[in-house]
Amino acid sequence: MTDYVVVSAVRGEARYVPEGLPVLITGAGKTPAAVATARMLASRDTSDLVVLNVGTTGALRDGLSGIYLPSTVINHDLNVDAIRAIGLDPQDELPVEGGDGTVLASGDVFVADPAVRARLAEQAHLVDMEAYGVVYACREFGVPVKVVKHVSDAADDAALDWPTLVDTSAKALGEWVTEFVRQAS
Repeated sequence: MTDYVVVSAVRGEARYVPEGLPVLITGAGKTPAAVATARMLASRDTSDLVVLNVGTTGALRDGLSGIYLPSTVINHDLNVDAIRAIGLDPQDELPVEGGDGTVLASGDVFVADPAVRARLAEQAHLVDMEAYGVVYACREFGVPVKVVKHVSDAADDAALDWPTLVDTSAKALGEWVTEFVRQAS
């Protein structure tokens, strides 16, 4: 039987996760997400575990709304060209099994600037602050992960209204998790 752990940055994103499913709240940003996820994975049997990273996302392209399951997560605020120039692999792009083909840019920058949005839209559909850290930790532990994001805003100045938008996303995410776990049983 598969065990699930729901991983979210903040409690508000996981507010409607069904009772009985464990929820890990990591805090905002890639580093807290990676550390909290790794700590959780190190403390338990992971042989039948699947991590569900659920949370809000900003749409980097017009017309995107609803739920997405990204197939690729990129670390967008890393100087990959310089790192490659010195002969190192920045591991800036991580595949996610079972995704829908979308690309999620993940970084420690809260994107609310139209210029940053336009630059990121050249390489990704969506943006968040934690998925890369969660996926990286799961990959290191050999644990399957699904990234499930609900568009809360357009990654522009309206993103600053996120505190008033998160509940709508949380309801959609809770419904998705409920249905996913029900179908998997």
